Amino acid sequence: MSRENLAKAKKAKNDEFYTQYIDIQKEVESYIEYNPDTFRNKIVYCNCDDPYESNFFRYFVLNFKRLGLKKLITTSYKPSPVANTLLELVAGGGNSKVKSKNSLEVTANKIIINSVGDIDGDGEFSLKDIAQQLKENKNNEWEPLKEDGDFRSEECIKLLKKADIVVTNPPFSLYREFVEQIFKYDKKFLIIANKNSVTYKEIFPKIKENKMWTGTRSWGGGMWMQTFDLNDVDKVVNGINMKNVPSCWFTNLDHGRRHQPLNLMTMEENKKFNSKVKKSKTIYKKYDNYNAIEVPFTDVIPSDHEGVMGVPISFLDKYNPDQFEIIKFRHGADGKDLAINGKTPYFRILIKHKKKK
Repeated sequence: MSRENLAKAKKAKNDEFYTQYIDIQKEVESYIEYNPDTFRNKIVYCNCDDPYESNFFRYFVLNFKRLGLKKLITTSYKPSPVANTLLELVAGGGNSKVKSKNSLEVTANKIIINSVGDIDGDGEFSLKDIAQQLKENKNNEWEPLKEDGDFRSEECIKLLKKADIVVTNPPFSLYREFVEQIFKYDKKFLIIANKNSVTYKEIFPKIKENKMWTGTRSWGGGMWMQTFDLNDVDKVVNGINMKNVPSCWFTNLDHGRRHQPLNLMTMEENKKFNSKVKKSKTIYKKYDNYNAIEVPFTDVIPSDHEGVMGVPISFLDKYNPDQFEIIKFRHGADGKDLAINGKTPYFRILIKHKKKK
């Protein structure tokens, strides 16, 4: 994709959402609970994050010591619609070309944090200390990029090669290319994406092969994000325009939720006690074009069925690779969409129980 198309993508509605600090905090903390050393001595790269606007930068820099980071790298894209307006960083540090809070000439920037501390001596560590460090070039780097900050640029790829873990909210329209790049350079990652991205032909095989999986946040509902599109606002909170985005986290970092077994009843118990089974007209029926049964709700997967089952994509929220095996996605044996009595249900993942050893 050309730089011109990238600029168009950045202006698209589905690319202009900004992640809340609390959502980043909750997700990252879940990995720390499972393994306290997840980020220890690691170089974290936020490669779609202007530090002026990014809560990813804010979270990782404020928790730099507690997480045990070795280095934090952030790079921004030019132009940024809200550069130098959200976070309390002081412009003008290092060799930055950012002129003022309201400057229209905003350059793509690179910030590298190697150390943090209470620089101003007020007894606490805050973004003000980081701003002071950057202005004085003490142990940290702040300078403009020569290119526009596209994650596929030579500058950004060079930084990517140095990183251990990529954490960001990439442009949804460029998600396929973003994931392809991460795998090309064999990086750990924790990123946000549209839920429907699991249906992409470039993405689902990686999920099937357990090369990537959903994060710890529940699949239900969406993520509330800040939007600057005045025509696409769901609610206003403290003067901030918010949009509920159907998104979730994807990662290849291990976490505890991924290994929690799904408690199930037998098929007969579900038929007897589960109201969803009683109301459904298609549940447990065989597909026309595949030897598998239809299970439209994750919580009614029968514990005693040894064959293949078709489950909704929301199953991935509960997917335990120790308990289930993913067979394929969506298509029957004839290569066409799965069907029951000639009708096609919504996207289905074909799975089966793993045999107990």
